[in-house]
Amino acid sequence: MSWTLTEDHLEDLARGAAVLGTGGGGDPYVGRLLVRQAIREHGPITILDPSEVGDHELVVPTAQMGAPTVVHEKLPSGAEPVLALRTLEKHLGKRASATMPIECGGINSMIPLVVGARLGLPVVDADGMGRAFPELQMETFGVYGVPGSPMAIGGERGETTVIDTGTDNKRMEWLARGVTIRLGGVAHIAEYAMSGAEVKRTAVPRTLSLALTVGRMIREARERNLDPIAALSEALRDTLYRNLRVLFRGKVSDVERRTEAGFARGRAQAVSFDGEHKLELLFQNEHLLALVDDEVRCLVPDLICVLESESAEPITTETLRYGQRVVVVGISTPDLMRTPEALATFGPAAFGLSYEFTPVEELV
Repeated sequence: MSWTLTEDHLEDLARGAAVLGTGGGGDPYVGRLLVRQAIREHGPITILDPSEVGDHELVVPTAQMGAPTVVHEKLPSGAEPVLALRTLEKHLGKRASATMPIECGGINSMIPLVVGARLGLPVVDADGMGRAFPELQMETFGVYGVPGSPMAIGGERGETTVIDTGTDNKRMEWLARGVTIRLGGVAHIAEYAMSGAEVKRTAVPRTLSLALTVGRMIREARERNLDPIAALSEALRDTLYRNLRVLFRGKVSDVERRTEAGFARGRAQAVSFDGEHKLELLFQNEHLLALVDDEVRCLVPDLICVLESESAEPITTETLRYGQRVVVVGISTPDLMRTPEALATFGPAAFGLSYEFTPVEELV
């Protein structure tokens, strides 16, 4: 069933998107402000269930790409992703019937909503990552046969670029990353244009609804003085993300973070409250690996989420700080993200990690 997204949904949606973003996907607070402005100027947004999209309709996902750390210094106006979409439509010679997120985490759950509000387009309740990933080829769309090209890039000063690498999505990412770096480290894109039938076949369904549910249940648990981590686990139990495991509780003791080649890369460490155990997190925009006392507890593509220990408010990789009291949870990804084809694209080896993927529910 389609539903209408209003300004009242945005705080819960941003919170849930930050959880599903596994520390990355860009700052959801910035995204929430952009969507709020767009709704106030243009009205509410229609969210379409994937089943409601016509098989032959054109759906064009929109997003922001670049290092999340840069967005704090280069705030978008909201016009950039609209420019990217219009540029790709012109290149294709066809108008989009809807837009959609490429990932359900962080700011990139919000960018298509900005486009939808500004252009009066519905937004499909699905995405191509089921979380956030740092590179454009890391999409279930591509895994299951939809090419990312041609893609369009829009810059803050009206610059546009169209990249077409055929079916080579990895080369598309490489070229687009170079353009994004030269645009100042952040740009907005339209890519993976596809039919409604391809959306139904390749996308992770109903992730905007899931983010809204997750954010709302965490908030309501806090308001009722209940355990928000337990509420989060309950929110996920009957979904595609059914397994949640608490990996660690403690205090952040060190963060190493650098902006490099268009990514925020680094690692974070924490010590347990009793001082007897240590956590290490490795991230590239998003968390990729969680080690507790040098043993693997969760790794990509399963979600590694750092939450504030009392409120369960999600903490992004760019806002991790020494002294924060945190609980770190692992969440299982949907089954279509654990197939051999999917793991070849965004499993541990795709990030240079030497570990074999093991589901979080088996590790903990």
